[in-house]
Amino acid sequence: MTRARQLVLLDSIAHIGAPCAGQVVVSGSHGGGSAAGFVLEQPAPPHAVFFNDAGVGKDGAGMVALSLLEPRGVACAVYSHLSARIGDAADGRDHGVITHLNAAAGAEGLAVGMAVRDALAKLGVDPLAKTR
Repeated sequence: MTRARQLVLLDSIAHIGAPCAGQVVVSGSHGGGSAAGFVLEQPAPPHAVFFNDAGVGKDGAGMVALSLLEPRGVACAVYSHLSARIGDAADGRDHGVITHLNAAAGAEGLAVGMAVRDALAKLGVDPLAKTR
């Protein structure tokens, strides 16, 4: 029997750990390289991760996680800093709007302009479910 994916809200991606393996994480952190590093350090990564785009930044620094997580097969998307507060995962879940995504996220049916709540539903996660 396949275990349903769970939603995990992390205001900071630095709090990621073993319970996030195979799950769907909405983080309030920016999608920069240092944030992606916390995910890449996990022996078993989450299925999908959402980050705040932090305004994208110089040279796309706020969304470099998209390309860094792609080789691990992690679906990754960033949501607009204008749609949700940085550092507030619940606000990202409730109000985030996707601005960029990697190919793994696209293969899951996610798209630019999609609400994070709708993306969670596409990933088989109830956005209203109690989270860890």
